[in-house]
Amino acid sequence: MPRIPHPHPESLRRDPLPLRGRTALVTGASRRGGIGYAVARRLAAYGASVYLHHHVPHDASQPWGADPEGPEAVAAGVRAALADPDARVCHGPGDLSDAAAPARLIAEAAEALGGRIDVLVANHARSGADGRLLEIDAEMLDSHWAVDTRSVILLIQEYARLRAALPPRTPGGRVMMMTSGQDIAGGMPTELAYALAKGALASATRSLATELSALAVTVNTVNPGPVDTDYMDGDDYQAIAGMFPSGRWGMPDDPARLIAWLATDESEWITGQVIDSEGGFRR
Repeated sequence: MPRIPHPHPESLRRDPLPLRGRTALVTGASRRGGIGYAVARRLAAYGASVYLHHHVPHDASQPWGADPEGPEAVAAGVRAALADPDARVCHGPGDLSDAAAPARLIAEAAEALGGRIDVLVANHARSGADGRLLEIDAEMLDSHWAVDTRSVILLIQEYARLRAALPPRTPGGRVMMMTSGQDIAGGMPTELAYALAKGALASATRSLATELSALAVTVNTVNPGPVDTDYMDGDDYQAIAGMFPSGRWGMPDDPARLIAWLATDESEWITGQVIDSEGGFRR
């Protein structure tokens, strides 16, 4: 096999719109305070068309509540970041605890984006209904598994079927999953159901990367660490901030910058990795 030469200097100059002409589905993008929204804005600013998935009833049931202006306001904020005049932003609901929902979501997103999905960012997760070992029960375990793990694998399965229908080695295929700090330091003993479900995604990353490599799709998982998505305040907030060398929490745009870069061609040699993006957080 011939050696690949060093790139021509012209190709080293960064394209300001590295995702021009590409499409992305971002799940769990229902609040402007969340990571999904920040990721979608970054992808739009890089030139992509974006489909936003949301499940408003989940947020409405949580202490932080749903976005007060609803999904259309979230989509409008992403549209404001669009850099390619030919790109578009669409959105739609989906309860991913339903085993049939991932296939529907992929089909709806692909139709809205012109028949193709290049980038899949599985950002959604179930919050609440969790506890320590002696507090959890079968219902808690099953509900977290259904949303945090099963739905992600089913989304990737349908995404892979879409990519398999494209010409061989079509560039731009990217899958990003989200995990948490369950494998670091003391783990997450107070959120065991969530930690188990997210840990399964981290463990599956390399296997999925190998499986999708034939389709020229990279698969990586990001642990964003503690991110300020409006779920904590007061003394607890300040205590967590003190665990970062910078003295501040992660903001949604911190992991979003990494995820957006992983969506570009610059990241094509990175696959099968679980990447901690948590600002030196010290547990």
